[in-house]
Amino acid sequence: MATLLILDSSALPQGSASRDVTATFRKAWEEQHPEGTVVHRDLAADPLPHITAAGISAQYTDPAERTEEQRAAFALREELAAELEAADAVLIGAPMYNFTIPSSLKAWVDHVLIMGRTAGENSSVAGKPVTVVASRGGSYAPGTPRDGFDFAATYMEKVLNGALGLEVDIITPELTLARSVPAMADLIDKSDASREQAHEQAAAKAKALAARLAG
Repeated sequence: MATLLILDSSALPQGSASRDVTATFRKAWEEQHPEGTVVHRDLAADPLPHITAAGISAQYTDPAERTEEQRAAFALREELAAELEAADAVLIGAPMYNFTIPSSLKAWVDHVLIMGRTAGENSSVAGKPVTVVASRGGSYAPGTPRDGFDFAATYMEKVLNGALGLEVDIITPELTLARSVPAMADLIDKSDASREQAHEQAAAKAKALAARLAG
């Protein structure tokens, strides 16, 4: 049985584009692979503490010589790293907040990126498939006024693939604010089309991964 790890980081419990698309992915995954396991972390509802000096220094301290504070801090990092290692596939909801990812998701990255274990030449998670739903209220595509301001999808690609060695696929529902911002009213059709495409991509990716891992 395959295990899917889901990380949602949108601060919005309802009306979130990224949560809607990750829900579509999960539904398709469970329909395709009902005997599989789903582990869900809601990083907004149950946020992780930001990494501390104790959590960082513990990584470079002999386990036998760690202080109680270092042991407690590193225990969380090991728990999260083990959860990532145990997953066969990962799904991450990563909405863009102020041109980058939510701090709740960055906290998760800081904890699980452990040099010599999950990161580096012999990464323990290398090759694991991860799908990132990188939603954004506007558009940052080439030729748009804010081309080059995307530090969300680009960051996730670099850290997940470049540092952890994961196999990354990014789904990008954009212009998600078109129906709520009057100045974007002329972009509603493009927004709806982008959202529909994102749901289709999520369902297709989930089915393909479930079939691949079940086989």
